[in-house]
Amino acid sequence: MKDTSLLRQDARVIGLVGLAHGTSHFYHVILAALIPWLKPEFHLSYAELGLLMTVFFTVSGVGQAMAGFVVDRYSARTVLFSGIALLGLSALMLSSAHSYAQLMLGAFLAGCGNSVFHPADYTLLNQRVSKARLAHGFSVHGISGNIGWAVSPLFLTFVAARTDWRTALLSAALLPLAVLALLVWNRHALRPEPVAAPVAAAGVQASAFSFLRLKVVWMCFAFFLISAVALAGIQSFAATSLVSLYGMSLAWATTAYTAYMLASAVGMLYGGFLGAGSRHHDRIIMLAFGTAALLALVLAAAVVPAWLAVVLMGLIGLVTGISGPSRDLLIRGAAPANATGRVFGVVYSGLDSGLALGPLLFGALMDANHPSGVFIGIGVFQALVILTAIGVGSKTRVVGLPKTA
Repeated sequence: MKDTSLLRQDARVIGLVGLAHGTSHFYHVILAALIPWLKPEFHLSYAELGLLMTVFFTVSGVGQAMAGFVVDRYSARTVLFSGIALLGLSALMLSSAHSYAQLMLGAFLAGCGNSVFHPADYTLLNQRVSKARLAHGFSVHGISGNIGWAVSPLFLTFVAARTDWRTALLSAALLPLAVLALLVWNRHALRPEPVAAPVAAAGVQASAFSFLRLKVVWMCFAFFLISAVALAGIQSFAATSLVSLYGMSLAWATTAYTAYMLASAVGMLYGGFLGAGSRHHDRIIMLAFGTAALLALVLAAAVVPAWLAVVLMGLIGLVTGISGPSRDLLIRGAAPANATGRVFGVVYSGLDSGLALGPLLFGALMDANHPSGVFIGIGVFQALVILTAIGVGSKTRVVGLPKTA
């Protein structure tokens, strides 16, 4: 009976946190999805459009590192609720924009809202989910994020094509409102643990900033930074590049992006079981990203028919998705006790940093009429991820860092 009750509790927490995470990722691509409407409306270049996404992820990255300290000091639940509310407000502001500066302001506000999710989510999962199901919690967390990425462009382009881009953004504002209401209704399941004093790793003086002295934390940061640059290329300009390289319609290219995200979600589901049964998470990551890099280079060469390009996008999503739970378990091994929010905040700010840099790089390639360069760049950065995975895996095994509770 106790096991059944614990299962229900774990499932409830995992589901609620996953729903919040999916909402966050839905907002990652609200601007990228509306590029075909925003570009002519405001007479913007691809680089200027990329800068909007850079603002979003720069603000999110800086805010995420700070949010980790707030989460550890106060309450992950309260921080999470505030982030969701800010996302809804940002969509309302973007929908009423009449200048590039107002789009920038909306992107800034969305970045503030997005900054809280990873430190708050992972702290809640570590506090409220039993250790036996934690890998599956990380898996669902990743899957929900990918579902948000996949659904967002489909939803926004569907509404914008039948009405206009402002109505699409107003419709998007309803999502965080509904999610916030559900989380508040179930707030007891997300109740915070009492804040404990920081515990230092061996040989490190205990303080709120002790974890910053650990090299493995910064290697995790580099892992996310590099992998996120590749992801930014896929999110922002993969669809546009496919149109140029393969002559497919925008709808078909958007389908290829959706295939990437949905296949990634399937990969994460399998990756949760694979990660739970393995102690060599770095090897899983290396194999996954090595395969993804090769497939990206095949796409860049444009030597396959358009329908197979869609399949290859799905395969890239599948293999990178498999690595997701192993990635989070690897980082959990790098987190000193009672520093989950801070570690995940700093490490995941690397994700936002990469997502901030990527649109500028790949936007410049598109403005220079080099669509194949987008997929070459994606493949190169995916290959570089392998080096950081090797470093993180070896450091975690050698140092023997204490695990979070």
